[in-house]
Amino acid sequence: MKSLEELLAEHPFFRGMKEEHIRLFAGCASNVRFDAGAFLFREGEPADRFFLLRHGRVALEVQIPGRGSAVIQTLGEGDVVGWSWVVPPYRWTFDGRAVELVRAWSFDAVCIRTKAEQDPSLGYELLKRLLPVVVERLQATRLQLLDVYGEGKLGVRSPA
Repeated sequence: MKSLEELLAEHPFFRGMKEEHIRLFAGCASNVRFDAGAFLFREGEPADRFFLLRHGRVALEVQIPGRGSAVIQTLGEGDVVGWSWVVPPYRWTFDGRAVELVRAWSFDAVCIRTKAEQDPSLGYELLKRLLPVVVERLQATRLQLLDVYGEGKLGVRSPA
């Protein structure tokens, strides 16, 4: 049976991270499970944790007035879910809903932020790993907006 630290070290997000840093993350982690349809978090609520998916899929959704919810991106095994916990005011910017049974590690945001402030090398390592996640989510949002508000809508015309 592998320890949580060993399992985290194998996860793509932690691969190559120093053992001492992985140990700090393990101290802030817990196993969680969400049934299909359950929300991991809701837009506007306090972003007090983040997740690493071990099993299942999570849809990141945004509410569009007059249109309902739109899926920005669907994440699966190995993906990081949530980065709003890093940036004040620490509020979720999307809804996160389990598409199917989800098993994940949940990390306490206050615990991680405190440890990162105490150990700047941990904070730097964390940001290097989170920034690509943020960029990926922003690009997915951009593509979704292009799909929703495509050519010919909102008075946008293609160049002649």
